Amino acid sequence: MADITIRSVTKSYGKIQTLHGIDLAMKNGSFVVILGPSGCGKSTLLRMIAGLEDISSGEILINDKVVNNLEPRERGCAMVFQNYALYPHMTVAENIGYGLKVAGVPKAVRRERVEKIAASLGLANFLDRRPSALSGGQRQRVAMGRAMIREPKVFLFDEPLSNLDAMLRVQMRVEIRKLHQRLKATSIFVTHDQVEAMTLADMLVVMNNGRVEQVGTPAEIYHQPASRFVGSFIGSPPMNFFEGKVLSGGKIGLDDTTALTITADVAVPTPGTPVSVGFRPEEVEIVPHGQAGAHTFTVDMVEELGSGRLVHGTFAGVNTILSITSHGELQQGQQISIRIPVESVYLFDAETGLRLGKNSAAVAA
Repeated sequence: MADITIRSVTKSYGKIQTLHGIDLAMKNGSFVVILGPSGCGKSTLLRMIAGLEDISSGEILINDKVVNNLEPRERGCAMVFQNYALYPHMTVAENIGYGLKVAGVPKAVRRERVEKIAASLGLANFLDRRPSALSGGQRQRVAMGRAMIREPKVFLFDEPLSNLDAMLRVQMRVEIRKLHQRLKATSIFVTHDQVEAMTLADMLVVMNNGRVEQVGTPAEIYHQPASRFVGSFIGSPPMNFFEGKVLSGGKIGLDDTTALTITADVAVPTPGTPVSVGFRPEEVEIVPHGQAGAHTFTVDMVEELGSGRLVHGTFAGVNTILSITSHGELQQGQQISIRIPVESVYLFDAETGLRLGKNSAAVAA
């Protein structure tokens, strides 16, 4: 097990800089998920920790030891790749035990450890098969077994579930979490899937354009997004956003009929300042017509999801999504009244995208 520290790390390919001064501290035994869109630099950062990519500047430390110039095999890391990277001509047992074979571990000891790892991953009955005879989920478990058998200080997962179907992804998330709880090794998991990130992480790192946008627990990042990007990237469906302008008296105008009142914990920007306002679809309440603090929402379309519904429509002249459990029949063109609780509305700086204060505004009648 290991602490990992990343100090001012950058990565450039020629004149193109892809990572811009990354600083992170990962505690011994934690499960860290690095989340971000394609091209944000998350896999590059993971490969730099593993030693598969050179560092342009900065330092990476494992257990307080700078590893910039160490070979991958000297870092105590084991990596699980997106494409499994199994040897097709080897059996499951040979794939899992290959690292021990290279290290010169005696055959009897190797076989015993392979059988133990295979049993823990539900692969005991497949040891004599080759990868071509396995399902995608079984191949991914073989890849994890090959990493586990080395008893590494650090597990590195590079989007390992991307090639699996939806049901297998759920099963493998459970397996990976159980594996972490059992081995207690520091784990770093890269993904663009927010569901994987929210369900697996002790510590969640959100990246965008080669920079860290926010670090925190999944709950902190969901309920206290540091920026508009984080608010839009975390959540399914994503946060609804509106462009507004600060009015006198601590209010924000969205259109000619809709005004938001800024709560006391936010420094009121100068009147006339443009701002962005956001709220999550599931936190909106449908209320009776005429209720104080309510506003009109026009229904365009309803998606039935079984456990709930997504209601697409228009609020304050902007396409908006509501996520509700039930509310009778809703028809296209129907006007309903909605209320947005004060703690559910966020205010963001229009230029920087940074959140202003805490949950920050309430719809006022």
